[in-house]
Amino acid sequence: MEVSVSGMNVLPESCVAVILSLTSPSDACKSSSVSTVFGSAADSDLVWDKFLPSDYHEIVSKACNTTFLFASKKQLYHLLCNPVLIADGKMSFQLDRPSGRKSYILSARQLSISSSNDPMFWTWKSIPESRFSEVAELISSSRLEINGNIRSKKLSPNTKYGAYLLLKITERAYGLDLIPSETSIEIGNQSFKNTAYLRCQDDKKQRLENLFYSNRKQMMKSRVVKGDDRVMSRREDGWMEMELGEFFNGESDEEVKMSLMEIKGHQLKGGVIVEGIEIRPKA
Repeated sequence: MEVSVSGMNVLPESCVAVILSLTSPSDACKSSSVSTVFGSAADSDLVWDKFLPSDYHEIVSKACNTTFLFASKKQLYHLLCNPVLIADGKMSFQLDRPSGRKSYILSARQLSISSSNDPMFWTWKSIPESRFSEVAELISSSRLEINGNIRSKKLSPNTKYGAYLLLKITERAYGLDLIPSETSIEIGNQSFKNTAYLRCQDDKKQRLENLFYSNRKQMMKSRVVKGDDRVMSRREDGWMEMELGEFFNGESDEEVKMSLMEIKGHQLKGGVIVEGIEIRPKA
């Protein structure tokens, strides 16, 4: 039996609020224009407390250089839909506004980057376009090995996630696409492996490298696992991203391991700036 809007209006506001709390943040916002009863219920703390993550108290308490001023749970929800630095500024947290699902970005300092503390190979610096205080730039090395991990309980349960390496390619970049990098994600019994090229911005330089090293590229490519040979895509925030893989996050607490490695080509490379790894819900 269908219930009309007029029929719903005779319900107490608290009942309407309970019903709306079982929908989504997007649906709750849309319903507020139905009637005054719906509008009042859609703004209630009962509804938005259900949409906030269960650990929001911990997230708010660990926020860096941010004072949360809010008069309702709805206001707090919308505040958390903007990036919030946590963990001493080494991580960024954000809610997906329509669904309330959680996203994180692990800064380069939260990652394990091979030889990153050796100034011969890597340099740590601040750049204005980064959301974090430091990024890591590869000077020169024949090995590129980046690993990150996060506990699955920090993420939204029963949600499909993707992991993305955030980076920039400098004008002096070289040796990045002679052999594909190997990417992987592991969580529980899930394992995702693929290949990806760190393409240079300078197409002319890339064509010259292809011309002089085409035979070597084919030989070295045979050393890595077979994959899609993905390339980077440009983000709205000006960074490039490389998808490392995807996974389904259930309700158990497990470690999510993410990596990008190019250690088989023995080819000197440089000119990569690493900002971090983003873990965000997929549609």
